[in-house]
Amino acid sequence: MPATLLLVHGAWHGSWCWERLTGALGGVAVRTVDLPSVGTDPAALGGLYDDADAVRAALAGIEGPVVVVGHSYGGAVVTEAVRADSGVAHLVYLCAFQLDEGDSLLGSVGGEGPPWWEATGPAIAVRSPEQVFYNGVAPELTESAVARLGLQSRASAEQPLTNVAWRSVPSTYVVCEQDQAIPVVAQEAMSARAGEVLRMDAGHSPFLSHPAELAGLLRPIVDRAG
Repeated sequence: MPATLLLVHGAWHGSWCWERLTGALGGVAVRTVDLPSVGTDPAALGGLYDDADAVRAALAGIEGPVVVVGHSYGGAVVTEAVRADSGVAHLVYLCAFQLDEGDSLLGSVGGEGPPWWEATGPAIAVRSPEQVFYNGVAPELTESAVARLGLQSRASAEQPLTNVAWRSVPSTYVVCEQDQAIPVVAQEAMSARAGEVLRMDAGHSPFLSHPAELAGLLRPIVDRAG
């Protein structure tokens, strides 16, 4: 049975960010999920565990093998969500946080957010997303993406992992060499936990800047999983 690709977005984003990649994947069955840690109302945002529940709910609705892609913060979500009996054949960490048990996103960056985080109360906004997220992305796509960014819950960055999917499910890490959000040296350190490491000459959002190239990396993984 052919595998399904489940795409899990990163912080501040939504499933809208995958539209160009989905188009480039052609006949691959693709599902997406919107994480409750992202939104416009700071008081209504969920945390990491709510996001993991949303991914588990999405997996429960898919028959057959699944390849799960986590982008950026989404890597922490899929690590928490996926268990050995989840029906997931492979994990892909796309310039993502491939963390260990007890780690949190905030802890992994030294306990203090980077200067482009704008934290107020229970929510975090992002400064200069054009430079941080979208270097290498066409100006009109960047403008559209920036307009759709939401707030990110502080809880999603603070809650520690209680489950480590990559210990029981095979994984691939995709290092994005022009990333301005997660330094390459940090990506390479986390990628040591993956069974396979691939590389792209792209910024933090290759699904917008290089959708065909990213689809070309993902398709063989999906084919092997089916």
